[in-house]
Amino acid sequence: MPLTQGSHTVLECIGNTPVVKLEKVVPPTSADVLLKLEFISPTGSYKDRLALAMIEGAEKRGKLKPGMRVIEYTGGSTGSSLAMVCAAKGYPFVAVTSDAFADEKLATMRAFGAQLRIIPSDDRKITPELFDAMRAEAERLAQDPGNYYTSQFYNPDAIAGYMPIGTELLQQAGTGFDVFCGAVGTGGMLVGVSRALKTANCGARIVALEPASSPTLSTGKGGPHRVEGIGCGFWPPHLKREDFDEVRPIDEQLARETARRLAREEGIFAGTSSGLNVAAALQLASELGPGHTVVTVAVDTGLKYLAGDLYAAQ
Repeated sequence: MPLTQGSHTVLECIGNTPVVKLEKVVPPTSADVLLKLEFISPTGSYKDRLALAMIEGAEKRGKLKPGMRVIEYTGGSTGSSLAMVCAAKGYPFVAVTSDAFADEKLATMRAFGAQLRIIPSDDRKITPELFDAMRAEAERLAQDPGNYYTSQFYNPDAIAGYMPIGTELLQQAGTGFDVFCGAVGTGGMLVGVSRALKTANCGARIVALEPASSPTLSTGKGGPHRVEGIGCGFWPPHLKREDFDEVRPIDEQLARETARRLAREEGIFAGTSSGLNVAAALQLASELGPGHTVVTVAVDTGLKYLAGDLYAAQ
């Protein structure tokens, strides 16, 4: 039976996510807050964009060939996305990860056929030392010539993969919004969006976000936290000072409370880093007042956090 004109492969379903205006969590004395729902993606995360860009970029340059194995160290969302893309394209994938990250993310990677190398954490806390140990193991595996290390923190394909978020926002929200804010992990998303907006001469202020308990961008010193996917404890190489206008640390407990409010008041089911993004957007909206617009992203689905304490009975 032939495919219809509207049929796609799973990889063609990545991107073009919707934008919604938050209604109930935004006070009437604040600016509008628009939220791009990146969890409307095959693995429920904007990391699908990153994974596809890194794999296809390596293929085009001849660095990744059939029969090779893909390697990455990851907290789980990048790993889930890479595992999905590798499954669709037929590459084995090894994720260097840790018990510090959500069990759902580890299970998702396994479901897509990934092999996991688990690095033990200190009481399931995300620390700079944990990232160092994970990176060291990934670099060790990368020495095998049959392996391709995507190296998300250094791979320029990451920025190219995230630029469409900015391009889509310009189509969906127009060029007149005042601020874009987003949490920094690899830095690829914030940088990609920033460069797309600047290329289009959009004058929106770019605000980089981080956990207040790991204020590397603000103070140069990281610390333990439990906001998965961000706050790596070192300045990410993708992030250049000309790509943002302000750094804003956000309290982790406020991020968690905001994630729960999004679910209960807006019907938007997202994770902790999404709560952090929206908490910052609400602060910025309060400062700007009516007649202005703040834009941010819902990073991933709350389904990845049900086994943890984010949505435990309060």
